[in-house]
Amino acid sequence: MSQAIADLFAETGATGYGAALDRLTRIGADFDMSCVFGFSAQKSPVVIHDGYSETVDRRALQSYLRGAYLLDPFYAASIGDIPEGLWRMRDLAPDAYYDTEFAWSQEVHPCISDQAGTLVEEIGYVVPLTGRFTATYSLMRNRGGACFNEAEAERLRQLLPVIAASLRLHWDVSCGSDQTSNPALDSEEVFSAAFHVLTPAQQAVTKLILRGHSNISIASNLDITEGTVKQHRYNIYKRLGISSQSELFQRFIDYLGG
Repeated sequence: MSQAIADLFAETGATGYGAALDRLTRIGADFDMSCVFGFSAQKSPVVIHDGYSETVDRRALQSYLRGAYLLDPFYAASIGDIPEGLWRMRDLAPDAYYDTEFAWSQEVHPCISDQAGTLVEEIGYVVPLTGRFTATYSLMRNRGGACFNEAEAERLRQLLPVIAASLRLHWDVSCGSDQTSNPALDSEEVFSAAFHVLTPAQQAVTKLILRGHSNISIASNLDITEGTVKQHRYNIYKRLGISSQSELFQRFIDYLGG
C-alpha cells in the first residue's frame, strides 16, 4: 500500500493522477468504473477524473454536464451539508430514485451503456475542497457483479484520510487555481424554463418526480397531501400532452439538448 500512496502523491497535478487514485482505491475493493467530479452550488461541475470505460458513450457525459447532474443524488448531497465520508448511493437517493429514467438512462448517465451494462451499485467518497467545491469520487460496479459488502466498505473507509488529503492537494495544484468560470445552473430556473407551460406548483412537483421522489415523499417535501400530488401529476401530464414519467424525463433531456 505504501508504494500505491507514494505513486498517488507523485502524480498530484499530473495526467496520471486519476489512474493512480484508482490503483490505491482498488486495494480496498475492486470496481468497474470510477469518476471524480467537483461540485459547487455556485459553479458548473468540474471533471477531476474520468475513469469510465472506453465503451461508454461520451455524449452521455456531455448531457450530464449540460444539466442532467441536477438529478444526481451525489450532486444534491455535495452542495448540501453532508459530512465528509464514504456514502452508498442508496443512502443518499430519494425513495423512488431507482424507478427513475435518469438512474438507467444511456443518454445522460455516463456510466450506463449497452456495452458497460447497468449499475449494480455506486458508492462514493464525498470530500470538501477549497473554493466552495466538494469532490465526489464515485466507484461503480456493473450488472453481473455484486454490491460492495460491509468488509469492502470498511476497507474503503480506512482509505478515506489518504484519499481526502490527496484529492484536496490535487485540486489545489491542478484545478483550484483554474476553476471553471461558468456559473452553476440554477435548478429552479432550469425546471422553470424546461416546463414553462406548467404552474410554479406543478414545476415543483415535476422536479421532485424527476429526482426520484415517490408521491408520498413529494407530499412530505412540499407539505401537501398525497392526493394533491396525484392531482398535480395528472394535470402535469395532461398539460404536457404525455402519459408517462419516461416521457416527462425525455422532455427534460430534450430541453437540455437544446
